[in-house]
Amino acid sequence: MFTVAALYHFTRFSDPDGLRPPLVDLCEREGIRGTLLVAKEGINGTVAGSRAGIDALLAHLRSLPGCADLEHKESTATEMPFNRMKVRLKREIVTMGQPDVDPLAGTGHYVKPADWNALIQAGDVAVIDTRNDYEVAIGTFEGAIDPKTKSFGEFPAWWQENKHRFHNKRVAMFCTGGIRCEKSTNYLLGQGVEEVYHLQGGILKYLEEVPEEDSTWNGECFVFDGRVSVGHALKEGDLKLCYACRRPLQPEDLRRDEYELGVSCHQCLHETSAGDRERFRERQKQIKLATKRGEKHIG
Repeated sequence: MFTVAALYHFTRFSDPDGLRPPLVDLCEREGIRGTLLVAKEGINGTVAGSRAGIDALLAHLRSLPGCADLEHKESTATEMPFNRMKVRLKREIVTMGQPDVDPLAGTGHYVKPADWNALIQAGDVAVIDTRNDYEVAIGTFEGAIDPKTKSFGEFPAWWQENKHRFHNKRVAMFCTGGIRCEKSTNYLLGQGVEEVYHLQGGILKYLEEVPEEDSTWNGECFVFDGRVSVGHALKEGDLKLCYACRRPLQPEDLRRDEYELGVSCHQCLHETSAGDRERFRERQKQIKLATKRGEKHIG
């Protein structure tokens, strides 16, 4: 059983590139895999490893400047959900493309999972799902608005086109782990919205803490690792992944004519060229050969 830790923290790093080598060394030494993104604005990522390994990494992260109160969310996986470890230097730890947005200057009101249902069921509250369209498609909160964005960078334009819908409304926002809402709520405050709320800890914390019988969540929550999705109590879901486009698939999608393992699905068949699909087939062939040799293909 592997421990999976999802984390983010906004702080000021004067030399983010200098943080990379110690993080790489520690993760290699402890057998940790996953992704950590480091930028001047902070750190973000999801990693998996042994209990001792994850504890060692969290201790190191909390020793970094301004990170003593870094929070994280945990779940488990029966198999290692990542193929490798990556520590990347980025311009933003979650890309919104709005240089004036600064979560350290202020965010929406944090709402604990236990208080979330009462808030979003109030008549004067509009609930916005800030995740990508394929994430929303497999699960969201009852009554939530889906902006149908393909990336977080599209959210500001969507807001400008739709802000008239939220006149005299309180706005409640949520995302997988909370990081997008740090920026989206700051953005709305900068746009003059007076009352903005933010699900503390995101969907993952809600599914962990709120009993299923009391939940207003429908479906599963997409996660960016080999588990693909989780449900209530953060149990691994039933979804699979299209390894061509990285979108989630329902069990019935695997029986569609457009689906070819590692090559295409109904969502991406017309997004790739014949040459792309031939490359994907070759990759799939190499994966099969590695499996026969008893080796782990990097994927």
